[in-house]
Amino acid sequence: MVEKKYLLPFILITSLFALWGFANDITNPMVAAFQTVMELSAAKASMVQFAFYGGYATMAIPAALFIRKYSYKRGIMLGLALYAAGAFLFIPAAVYQEFTFFCFSLYILTFGLAFLETTANPYILSLGKKETSTRRLNLAQAFNPMGSLCGMAIASLIVLPNLISDKRDAAGNIIFYTLSEAEKSDIRLHDLAVIRNPYVAIGIVVMIILIVIALTKMPDTINTQKKVSNIQTLKKLWHNVVYREGVFAQVAYVAAQIMVWTFIIQYADNLGIDKATAQNYNIVAMSMFLCARFISTFLMRYVGSRKLLTIFAVCASLCTLGTICLVGMTGLYCLIAISFFMSLMFPSIYGIALENVSAEDSTLGAAFLVMAIVGGALMPPLQGMIIDCETIGSFPAVNFSFVLPLLCFILIAIYGYRAQRAK
Repeated sequence: MVEKKYLLPFILITSLFALWGFANDITNPMVAAFQTVMELSAAKASMVQFAFYGGYATMAIPAALFIRKYSYKRGIMLGLALYAAGAFLFIPAAVYQEFTFFCFSLYILTFGLAFLETTANPYILSLGKKETSTRRLNLAQAFNPMGSLCGMAIASLIVLPNLISDKRDAAGNIIFYTLSEAEKSDIRLHDLAVIRNPYVAIGIVVMIILIVIALTKMPDTINTQKKVSNIQTLKKLWHNVVYREGVFAQVAYVAAQIMVWTFIIQYADNLGIDKATAQNYNIVAMSMFLCARFISTFLMRYVGSRKLLTIFAVCASLCTLGTICLVGMTGLYCLIAISFFMSLMFPSIYGIALENVSAEDSTLGAAFLVMAIVGGALMPPLQGMIIDCETIGSFPAVNFSFVLPLLCFILIAIYGYRAQRAK
């Protein structure tokens, strides 16, 4: 899959996938943490995800234009610098104890992630033969959940257990809500510092990686491509049906992924499970996701990526149906199982959409697929609003809220089927 001359760049760029996996999955449990410590509704707390994934929507196209003008390497370096800047902004955010400041910090951080994803995904596709590009991207993306697991482990072992605001009485009720304002203020100062620390630490790691990449010679595959105008590229992309529908499928996938992983904690909380324990279920889900990434990459040797995408989307839909209809631990197990079938979706949709896009159009094409991550900004607040209803009919609202990811998986299954027919 990877030629010897591209091996070192492939390894370095693949390490970036773990970096944004860490940022994604240390941020997901922060929705529940902010909800308690800042005394927010589920809908308002999920604005963390709106800020995080809104940064992708804002910066994906500017990132692509920057990369087209300069190079993949410069795009990566700027992305790492923005990532570190956003992480370090958590220091003043914790001092001022402003939820909006934290959201702004995440917004800047994801400017960097937009640059990295807009750069790294098409760069991996370009490092070798076109016939193996989707498999190569699946392999690189398999390292993304390794970073995610690190983020989840830090959230589970360091952040959530040390949040004083989540301490409960014998009946399982959160004590924080019964305290005086002075006591709450002291706890809030402590807990926001606990939330801040991992972001500052990853900011330092990102700066080290920035220096390593700056000192490493990288093949400039973008400048070997034929130059075309942005208007011509946009016209060609719009008339490519598999690409166009792939962008919408990617919006649906990212929305589903973020909803599934963000609200595992709320789903478990409805069953009387505290946040730190609930985060362990998130880690199990991510472990399944990681294993399935390697399994699906292997399966693609025998089953086409389009067909496998369709099969996995149907299975994810069935698991989501179980999450909605089965109240109790069985429903939670179904929710965890969804992660296995989500594993191949992002890189497969990405690779399928760009399969018949010319090399000179791939950078801008990649930008719209990264911009599709805006699905993660739009849908979680809507799901949070449903959860705030507490009950809908005879169902707990948190169960019913998974109708939204169900619709997303159905759309992905339809895309996979249509992509097979279009081949």
